[in-house]
Amino acid sequence: MPDASDSDRLPNLVDGLTRQERIVLHVLRQVQRERGGRPVPTVMLYGRVLEHIDLSEQELQQCLARLGTLPV
Repeated sequence: MPDASDSDRLPNLVDGLTRQERIVLHVLRQVQRERGGRPVPTVMLYGRVLEHIDLSEQELQQCLARLGTLPV
């Protein structure tokens, strides 16, 4: 039986995003608003993402690469 983390990695049929990618994008948008539209340092994003999901630094970098975002 797959655990919850396995299902989090499956892309949604509607937009092709995984739950992890959706959370990363949501947190990125929140932090960008807080910073007045300025770029978000990857370290800051990582700290905020960890408040929502357990993700390694490497997994975040891979997620950002898939999403086409540039780390700062």
